[in-house]
Amino acid sequence: MKLQLFTYLVVFSSTMSANSKLTTMDIQAANRLAQMPLGCVEVEYPNKLNQVIGSNDDLKSPKDLHPAFYGCFDWHSSVHGHWSMVSLLKNFPDVAGNETMKAILKKNISKENIANEVEHFHGQHNKSWERTYGWAWLLKLAEELHSWNDPLARELETNLQPLTELISQRFVEFLPKLYYPIRVGEHTNTAFGMSFAYDYAVTLEDESLKSMIEQRAKDFYLTDKDCPITWEPSGFDFLSPCLQEVDIMRKILSKNQFDKWIQKFLPQLKKKKFSIAPGIVSDRTDGKLVHLDGVNFSRAWVLYALGNQYQDYKHLTSLADTHVSKSLPYVVGDSYEGGHWLGSFAIYALNSSTQSPKDNE
Repeated sequence: MKLQLFTYLVVFSSTMSANSKLTTMDIQAANRLAQMPLGCVEVEYPNKLNQVIGSNDDLKSPKDLHPAFYGCFDWHSSVHGHWSMVSLLKNFPDVAGNETMKAILKKNISKENIANEVEHFHGQHNKSWERTYGWAWLLKLAEELHSWNDPLARELETNLQPLTELISQRFVEFLPKLYYPIRVGEHTNTAFGMSFAYDYAVTLEDESLKSMIEQRAKDFYLTDKDCPITWEPSGFDFLSPCLQEVDIMRKILSKNQFDKWIQKFLPQLKKKKFSIAPGIVSDRTDGKLVHLDGVNFSRAWVLYALGNQYQDYKHLTSLADTHVSKSLPYVVGDSYEGGHWLGSFAIYALNSSTQSPKDNE
């Protein structure tokens, strides 16, 4: 297995060397990246449960606790591993391993398994569990299923619905209580959680969630100015605090409102020569240090989206390409510390390179 993955990495790296602009998703990239969710969603150990033990009843195996999302080292990575498979199948029906992915999705996202996941969220000690990173990816999975025109997607979307509705409700209940936004470059980043949840709310027409996010994003960020992007990244970041804030405000503000806001918050983005160096990973076997591959992909998807939506920021797409190219050769076949989650970030970044968001009115 290790030899196969090493061979895969050599092929991926040589392709990148021959074509340094391999920054859009095509069938070749899809086939390579499909190896990542296939290589983790059914791998139960090692596993980081992140749970509070309330009694002996909580001392169960990952698969017993989370029969739908037990693989990929932790719950949220398993969720976005499933999102990866749905995204690849939706956009590339003939992707390598397609039948295996469909079988895994059908088995894991069953009505019974999701009922078990819902029960876990209702546990006495689990009210804030996976808040808000895992919540956001669960809604992203629901959104991807909704937009996939396939009978399997309808079955899975229906099965997932009780958990989807619970997570939407959790967001609506939590956001008014959050007095200050969380601005770190890791899981708890408020702008990231709201950004993915907002996509779901718009696509599924979840008006209560949509209006709540719009209001709280304005409360949190509308008066922000002079974001210190030169301080980024911190040592363990996989998100850019500045750019995640740009992303949610891009989505909720009109073009005129956004122009006025960003002129105070991050005006240098409009300059044609704006640049920021990609994150450098010194050790990809270190689960924290490899986060910096993630910051390269997550920066890229924000820059792509901004450049694709507004002509004023079109120049940022080349900077996004640079960030993707810095990390993409290493994600397939590298250590499990990054391999259990980075494929999703790579897929999302590559998808973003060709998507054209609609201008806000």
